[in-house]
Amino acid sequence: MNMNNNLYPEKGFTHGGIFHADDVFTTALLKILNPEFTWERGFEVPEDFDGIVYDIGFGEFDHHQADSRVRENGVPYAAFGLVWEKYGHFVMDKEDAESFDNEFVQMIDKTDNTGARNPISSIIHDMNPEWNENVSSDVAFAKAVDYAITALKTQFKHIQAKRAANKLVKNKLREAVGHVLYIGDYIPWRNTLRETNIDYVIYKSNRGGYNIQTVPHKEGNETEVSFPVEWRGKTREELEEISGISGLTFCHNGGFLCATDTLDAAWAVTKM
Repeated sequence: MNMNNNLYPEKGFTHGGIFHADDVFTTALLKILNPEFTWERGFEVPEDFDGIVYDIGFGEFDHHQADSRVRENGVPYAAFGLVWEKYGHFVMDKEDAESFDNEFVQMIDKTDNTGARNPISSIIHDMNPEWNENVSSDVAFAKAVDYAITALKTQFKHIQAKRAANKLVKNKLREAVGHVLYIGDYIPWRNTLRETNIDYVIYKSNRGGYNIQTVPHKEGNETEVSFPVEWRGKTREELEEISGISGLTFCHNGGFLCATDTLDAAWAVTKM
């Protein structure tokens, strides 16, 4: 992320009292965009406030008014979604920003608007002071924002890594042999290969040797190819005898993964 602090708000105002994942993650995002960002909380927006106002005040980044916006898929916007819509493309490219909205932001927005539960919103809610704690709500809010910043940065790093992996795997496709692709060191490949004609992918195992895995071409983990039933769950000695492949060490009970000692043995497995 290449952030220009001049493009983003320097201060913000959101509601006081009990906080939720919506206002917490909005604050965290604004803090990531501009590390100098400061926030205030209260129950009424000061008339002379000069900054971004969210989750309160019935403005651009609130969602409590009668005509609040709803996505085409029916998920209502909350403050996090409204702010992400405006600033998300500064964090990642448009395609990834839309994907992140679908997979993460909408989960929080839906909970805030409908009460539908999800783990991350529950964690944030539980960071509010308990009834028998003498803790400032603003202090607890600040801790929740720190947590959300870590969570968002982790998600952003993961998305960037997936984007880089997608590019590398696409380049590797030029080296495919029939319906088999050898990628060398492990790179996340599943999403890239799902829409290709590759049935098997070979890669180095972090346990030593090589893995051979079937490529799912359907939703979920369904595959159109699998390893023989008689291989599954057998010992190395049994596998070598049944298959005739020296160095075949493992076949998963699910029939989607085999392991070998050598690359030659891995190629031999795909030819079976």
